[in-house]
Amino acid sequence: MHSTHTKSAADSEGDGIPGEPPGALVRFASIVESSEDAIVSKDPDGTVLTWNRGAAAIYGYTAEEMIGRSIYLLVPPERRDEEESILARIRAGERVQHFETVRIKKGGARLHVSLTISPIREGGRIAGASHVARDISERKRLESANAQLAAIVESSEDAIISKDLQGVIQTWNASAARVYGYAADEVAGRNMTFLLPPGRENEEEQILDKIRRGERVEHFETTRLRKGGAAIHVALTISPIRNREGALVGASHVARDITERRAFEQQMRQAQRLESLGVLAGGIAHDFNNLLTGIIGNASLAAETLADAHAARGYLAELTLSAERAADLTRQLLAYSGRCQFVVGPVNVSDVVAEISTLVKASIPKTVDVRLELERRIPPIEADRSQIQQLAMNLVINGAEAIGEDRPGRVVVKTGADWLDGDFLRAAFPAAQIEAGNYVFIQVEDDGCGMDEQTRARIFDPFFTTKLTGRGLGLAAAMGIVKAHNGAIRVATAAGKGTAFKVIFPVRRDEVVEECESKKADSNGAVKGVVLMVDDEEIVRKVAKAALEIRGYRVILAGDGREAVEVFRGMSDSISLVILDLTMPVMGGEEALRHLRDIRPDVTVMLSSGYTETDAMRRFSDDGLAGFIQKPYTSARLRERVDAVVQNLQRGK
Repeated sequence: MHSTHTKSAADSEGDGIPGEPPGALVRFASIVESSEDAIVSKDPDGTVLTWNRGAAAIYGYTAEEMIGRSIYLLVPPERRDEEESILARIRAGERVQHFETVRIKKGGARLHVSLTISPIREGGRIAGASHVARDISERKRLESANAQLAAIVESSEDAIISKDLQGVIQTWNASAARVYGYAADEVAGRNMTFLLPPGRENEEEQILDKIRRGERVEHFETTRLRKGGAAIHVALTISPIRNREGALVGASHVARDITERRAFEQQMRQAQRLESLGVLAGGIAHDFNNLLTGIIGNASLAAETLADAHAARGYLAELTLSAERAADLTRQLLAYSGRCQFVVGPVNVSDVVAEISTLVKASIPKTVDVRLELERRIPPIEADRSQIQQLAMNLVINGAEAIGEDRPGRVVVKTGADWLDGDFLRAAFPAAQIEAGNYVFIQVEDDGCGMDEQTRARIFDPFFTTKLTGRGLGLAAAMGIVKAHNGAIRVATAAGKGTAFKVIFPVRRDEVVEECESKKADSNGAVKGVVLMVDDEEIVRKVAKAALEIRGYRVILAGDGREAVEVFRGMSDSISLVILDLTMPVMGGEEALRHLRDIRPDVTVMLSSGYTETDAMRRFSDDGLAGFIQKPYTSARLRERVDAVVQNLQRGK
C-alpha cells in the first residue's frame, strides 16, 4: 500500500491539472514517493493530508499514523510559536524557504531539519501547504564537531599550523601568533622557511621529506625565529594530513615554546652545581675555622706573654689580622653554602610538591608519568620553602632520569605524617641523630634501573654521577638540604628493581623560642671553676686550655662527644661548664648534649661552632644553652664569654 495519500488514477483523470495529461499525476506521485526528503501536504491549520516514504524515514511515523493528525505532533513544545508563525505566513501567501530548525521523531528523539514550506492554491484560494523537510542532523553534528575542533585549535597554548607538502602555510592559530609574533594574515601563503635561523636552513626540507614518506616527527627540539629576529626554543610535533581517500595532502605543525623550560633546566643544572659546591664549601669552612681558631688563639696567647714594647707583638698583631681576614673568607664560604641564608617558616610539604609538579613534568621525558599521592591535612615543618622545593625536584628528576627516555615508566611522590619511635629511627636511619617524635615525610619511588650496592654507597658524594651528560649533582645537594633541616634520608634500591627515597623532617614546634643567650642555666651545685672543653681538633683544645688556665679555670679536654660523656659521667658534680663543639666524629654535639642532660639535667653548656650563631643555635633552640661562641675566636674572646657564663651562675646561686 502506498504511504502517499492520493486519489486513484481514474479519479485523477476527472480532476486533472489544467494543461497536464492524466498520466502526469501518476508520475508526480511516483517522484514524491521516491524522494529521500520528507514531502508532506497539510491544510492551513496544520492537519497532515499526505505523507511520503521520505517523511516516514525521517520522522519515524507511517502515513497511517500521521494522515489526519496535526503537524504540531512533530514540533517541540518550546517551538510551537515557530510553527504557528509558519502557518500564518502560508495563509498570507508567503513562502518559507531553507528554514533550519528542530523537530521531534517518533520516540522523542530530536533532529535538525531544513524546511521549505510553500502555499498550495486551488481556484485562487490557499488550500494548504507543501512541507519539504531534509534531515541535516549529520551536517549539524559535523559542523558542531568542526567548530569544537576549531575552538580547541584556536584556544590551544601550542602553535598549531597546517601547511602543504611544500611547506606553504595554510592555517595559523592564535598561539602561533603569540609564539612566533606574526599575525595570521602576515604569514598566509608563505613558506615556513622564513622561521628558520641561520645554520638550520635544511631542517624544514628534512622534515617535509619525512612527512612525504608518511612518517611523523615527534618532540623534535630545535630553534626558530620570532618576528624581529629573536631566537626561541621550540618542541615540534609534525604529522601527515591525509584526505578521505588516504592521499597525503599536507602536514599539521604543532610547536611548543620551551624557551622558559630550557632556561629553567639551565638554572636547575646551575643550582645543582651550586648546591653540591655549597655542601663542599660548608665542610671546608668548618675545618678551616678550626685551624684559624688555633692560629688566632695561639697568636693572642703569645702576645699576652710579651711586654708591651716587645718587637714581636707587632708581628703577632699582623698575624692575627691576617687570620681574621681569612676568617672573613670562611664566613663568605658559609654564606655561599647556604648555612646562614635560610628564610625559615612553616612549610606544608604537600603544597610544595604540588607546586613544583608542573615544572618537573616539563623537565623530564614525556614517557615518564609523575603521580602524586599527597596527604593534604599534614602538619607543617620549620623549613626554607625554596630549599624543600629544590629537594623535591632533585629527587623526582633523579627518578625520571633513572627510567630514561627509551621506555615508559612512573615516578610516584607521596607525602604524609607519622609518629616514629626510637627503635624504628635507629633501624631505618642509622646515620641520623634524631629522636622519637612526629615527622613529616616525602617519598619518591621510581621503576627505573635501580642501583647496585657500589653505586648506592656513593650517590650522595659531591660530583659523583652515573650520567654521561654531567648531571647527577642533585643528590649531594639533597643530602645537604635534609641535614640543614634536621631531617634524615634513606634509599631502598636494587639493580633492575627501581629506587625509593624517603625523607623525614620533624614537625614544627608552635611555641615561641627565646634567644638562647638570654636563658639562664639552672645551677643547683656549686661552681668549681672546672670547664670541660669538647672539640675534635687538638689545636682548638690546646688553645682553649691555655687561655682559660691563665684565668684560673681548671680545663678538662675531650676529643669527641662520646669521650665527653664518659668524662662527665665520672665527675659531673664538679664540672661547672661544658664548651661543646657542634660537629664532631663518633658523636656530635646534639647527641652528646642529650646524654649530658641524662646524667645531670642542669648541666651548663656553651655551644661552639664555625657556623653562624643563628644556624648553629637553631638545632638547640629548646635546650637551654648558656651561650654561643663562633670560631675562630681569640683567647681573650673565649675568656670573656666563659667569664660571663660563670658570673651568671654565681649570681643565680
